[in-house]
Amino acid sequence: MQTRHIGDVQVGEIGLGGMAMSIEGRPDEARSVAAIHAALDAGVTLIDTADAYHLYADEVGHNESLIARALASYGGDTSDVLVATKGGHLRPGDGSWTVDGSPQYIKQAADASLKRLGVDAIGLYQFHRPDPRVPYADSVGAIRDLLDEGKIRMAGISNADPDQIRQANEILGGRLVSVQNQFSPAFRSSEPELELCAEMGIAFLPWSPFGGISRAGELGSRFSAFSEVAQAHGVSPQQVCLAWMLAKAPVVIPIPGSSRPETIQDSVKAADLKLSADELSRLDAS
Repeated sequence: MQTRHIGDVQVGEIGLGGMAMSIEGRPDEARSVAAIHAALDAGVTLIDTADAYHLYADEVGHNESLIARALASYGGDTSDVLVATKGGHLRPGDGSWTVDGSPQYIKQAADASLKRLGVDAIGLYQFHRPDPRVPYADSVGAIRDLLDEGKIRMAGISNADPDQIRQANEILGGRLVSVQNQFSPAFRSSEPELELCAEMGIAFLPWSPFGGISRAGELGSRFSAFSEVAQAHGVSPQQVCLAWMLAKAPVVIPIPGSSRPETIQDSVKAADLKLSADELSRLDAS
C-alpha cells in the first residue's frame, strides 16, 4: 500500500477504525481480531480507537484492550503500526455519549489508555470532542502537557472547526499533526476543515466515511453516482468512496470501521483505484 504522513510517521493510505468492534452490535472477539489481522496483512499501519468505544460503564477502553491483544497475537512485525486513540468522550453505559474536556480528566484518561495499550508512549492521542463547559484552550493545553511529558508522541484533535484547528495548532506550538472529523458522501460539511488541513500540511482523518453509500445503488438516490462509477470499474461503492476521498488531498487518510476481514480487505483496495477527473467531478456533484 502507498503511504501518507501523520507528522513524521508514514502510514498506509487506508486506516482501520475500531469502533464497530466494541459498541452496539459488536461481534465476538475472535472475528474482530481476525479483522485486525487481515488489515495488518493488507498493509494497514494506522488503527484508530478511543477509550469511549465500549458498551457498559465498567468496560471503559474495551476497544483499546482488544486492539492491544490483537497486535500481541499477530504473527508478524507490528513495530510500524500507529495506534491512535482519543480522550474526552464518555459512555455512561446507557447508550448515550457525554463529554468531559477538563484537563484533569484528559490526563487521567490518557494515563489509563497508556496502560491498556501497553506502550511506553501513545503514538497519536486526540482530543475527542469539545466540551462546551470547558475553554477549548484548557482542553488542548492538557494535550500539550501530555506531549511535553513524553506520554504521547503526537497530538491530534477531533470534531473540530477551522478556528479550533488554528487555535489547537497554536497552543501545541505548531505540533498539531491530525484532525479527525466526520466526512462522507452524506456528510460533507467538514470540507472547509479538510481544505485547511491540506493548507497546513495536517493529516485529515475522515470518520464514518461510508455515510450514504448504503443507498448508492438505489434508483434516484443522490449517491447513485458512486454505484455507477463502481460498476464501471468492477469494484464496490465503498472502494469508490475511499478513492474519491484520497483524491481530494494528499493529507486525507480515511479510517473506515470494520469488524469483518472481508470488509477491510475490500477497503484497502481503494488505494489502488484511480478515478478520472470526470468521475471525481461526478462524485463531487452528487
